[in-house]
Amino acid sequence: MNLVLFGPPGAGKGTQARRLVEGRGMVQLSTGDMLRAAQAANTETGRRAAAVMARGELVSDAIVVGLIEERLRQGTGAGAVFDGFPRTLAQADALGALLDRLGQRLDAVIELRVDDAALIDRIAGRFSCGRCGEVYHDRARPTRVPGVCDVCGSTGFVRRADDNAESLRQRLMEYYKKTAPLIGYYHAKGLLCPVDGLGGVEAVGAAIDALLARLAAPRRGRERALDGARESP
Repeated sequence: MNLVLFGPPGAGKGTQARRLVEGRGMVQLSTGDMLRAAQAANTETGRRAAAVMARGELVSDAIVVGLIEERLRQGTGAGAVFDGFPRTLAQADALGALLDRLGQRLDAVIELRVDDAALIDRIAGRFSCGRCGEVYHDRARPTRVPGVCDVCGSTGFVRRADDNAESLRQRLMEYYKKTAPLIGYYHAKGLLCPVDGLGGVEAVGAAIDALLARLAAPRRGRERALDGARESP
């Protein structure tokens, strides 16, 4: 099963992708992680990307799609979770063409829907462990022991410089301009499945699990299950 996790910055895509990896054995395809891995492994695509970045340029869609193809050809076990890709209509077309070429398909595009004001509150209080990357929140999810990571015991924490209200408003505007058109794109293809992203991690995960259970229903009931999960954007 191949899925796209879709939503604005801070909607929880990365958290839910990791949950799918740990719980279902899926492979998380985050373009940033793949780019770093390809460079470390010195693959052909990794070398091309490194050369582009060394010139201070942005990595092209062709290189990103090349990274995804390299990873898909290695096998993805129970399926792939695309986290942070595609971001534009051109990338969505390129991903569709790649999956067709590999004899694969997208099973669903899960849109995590969140309210902007709630999202700003969520992000402004976010911080993470500098060692293992576990994510916390000042109010909603503090560490159990103040100043100590629940997972690895580290006492070093970091906050993104742009995790503040003003920066997030600018990032949301960029998202709405460039990425939100994908909502209509995937709705027209019959793949869009909205999920309320405002709940806690477990509540959102449970909603995704319920959706995937419907997707895994026998083929004769598949269309009926999808119809129950979708709504107009």
